Amino acid sequence: QVQLLESGGGLVQAGGSLRLSCAASRSILSIIRMGWYRQAPGEERELVATIRLGGSTNYVDSVKGRFTISRENAENTVTLRMNRLKVEDTAVYYCNAFWNGHDYWGQGTQVTVSS
Repeated sequence: QVQLLESGGGLVQAGGSLRLSCAASRSILSIIRMGWYRQAPGEERELVATIRLGGSTNYVDSVKGRFTISRENAENTVTLRMNRLKVEDTAVYYCNAFWNGHDYWGQGTQVTVSS
């Protein structure tokens, strides 16, 4: 089992920045892939960014150049740095871990970007 706890969401004006953190209950050195997904009202949950154990990353096109995902192995956390936020980035952001053949999810953190 993996428990994930997100933090760092909130309200920010367009053009601003936020940093989301996800703390895992086990060593993330055992987790092949971690990532962030988001779900806006009335929309499907979508992938935002993933990072694999070796450090390779993947981003949805709409956030490339603005968001950065990183792993802090010593702290068992994954961070999503979000810059130049847009109104359309408003959503609940979920941390995800793929471990032992299963997906695990955090409870989500709200990010609201005002115009």
